[in-house]
Amino acid sequence: MERQNTKNFITSGNINRVILTIATPLMINNLIRTLYNLTDGLYVAQLSAEDFAATAFIWPLNFLFISIGLGISVGATALIAQYFGANDLKLAKKYTWNTMALTFTFGFLLSTIGYIFAGQFVEWMGASGVFYEKSTAYLKINFIGLFFDFAYFGYQALLNAQGRTRVITVVSTISSITNVLLDPIFIFATIPFTQIPGLNAGIEGAAWATVISQMVSALLLFAYIPKFRSVKFQWEDFIPHMKQVEAIAALGLTSFIFQISALIVQIVSNNLLKTYGAMSIYGSEIPIAVGGIVSKVFVIFIALIIGMTQGVQPIVGYNYGAKHYLRVRQTIFLALKIGFVLSFVTWAVFEIFPLQIIELFGNGNDLYFEFGIRYMRYFMLFTLINGITILITTFFPAIGKAKTGAFLSLARQLLILLPVMLLMTYIFGVEGMMFATPVSDVISLVLCLFFFKRELHDIHMKEELILSK
Repeated sequence: MERQNTKNFITSGNINRVILTIATPLMINNLIRTLYNLTDGLYVAQLSAEDFAATAFIWPLNFLFISIGLGISVGATALIAQYFGANDLKLAKKYTWNTMALTFTFGFLLSTIGYIFAGQFVEWMGASGVFYEKSTAYLKINFIGLFFDFAYFGYQALLNAQGRTRVITVVSTISSITNVLLDPIFIFATIPFTQIPGLNAGIEGAAWATVISQMVSALLLFAYIPKFRSVKFQWEDFIPHMKQVEAIAALGLTSFIFQISALIVQIVSNNLLKTYGAMSIYGSEIPIAVGGIVSKVFVIFIALIIGMTQGVQPIVGYNYGAKHYLRVRQTIFLALKIGFVLSFVTWAVFEIFPLQIIELFGNGNDLYFEFGIRYMRYFMLFTLINGITILITTFFPAIGKAKTGAFLSLARQLLILLPVMLLMTYIFGVEGMMFATPVSDVISLVLCLFFFKRELHDIHMKEELILSK
């Protein structure tokens, strides 16, 4: 009954209510997780610029490992939703527990590997001296928490696929509050605004606070899973089957490519800002610092849009599996409208309050704020269309078109943005970095719309075929 009610709601409920009910909690969830990561940065920034830089320095590497778990979760969500939509409980169950097996196994292996080789990873990235020591210590602790993040991703796939997104939001809120409360206790010698002594563990304290919060979220979801009557399992269900693993990997490839591509772009961007910044009046430090701040703030917008896509995916998957093609089109068009509104609001905030946002991350000289304001405004210039591009890209995996989604993700970051960045910095110097993203956003949108229009035509033909029978 539990599963059937959920299915009926997704496949026949008011589409506006369905999207808002499922997507809103995920958007809030992603926003909460993003904000508590920003809170970490704001706390650490109070220690020293070097401590803040050490944590920011290793973030791309940590994110590389997290991307694998995110990819598994996204791919599994689409498949589980499709099979629930098609009323194939046997396959839905297989994919559910194969997902759990994959996230637990990869989580343990990558957490172990990362912890053992953390020093080598940091060294490969070019760190040395005290900076190397701080980054390594912080990274090793982060890798301990990676296992719990992967467990969270596995549980999240099942919950998202069945539209039970409120549970995710509640758990994430508890986890985030835990992190925010523990940060000042673990980081400082004296807890701010009190006379209570803290643990004075510095950036290592920030890392341990994060690990504990990750553990809390994984354990809470683990306790909730037995409530699902529709996916009761036997221990043999956890044995991975290559067919299911390949399908999950194929559909998760879009998300993974998006994350990895973004990581590569970030690394190249940092190097371009450093190299060409040194040739300008700003020097290398100001562009790198500003670029890091803008990237962190931009993640807030991305969190909202990704939350929307995570909510839309099971709705599209359910209805596509049930052959309700009209609802598939209605869902994606409504999602695009909501995505545009969200994009417009965040764009307006970035354009109107760049100075206030930059000031949150510390003070600087006149050149610092001059570059920061201009960089943020130009970087975010076409944010209002960025959300549309992301939604279209993730639409394809939801209907089983993994290759198209993967291509669009790859094209957006590596085939368009990366060459544009290299070309514009070569021609205009560090100033060119300000315009590279908005130019790429326009090109990417045109490409996505081409594939999207073609896919909508195919879906419409399937709909007409069913109506004619």
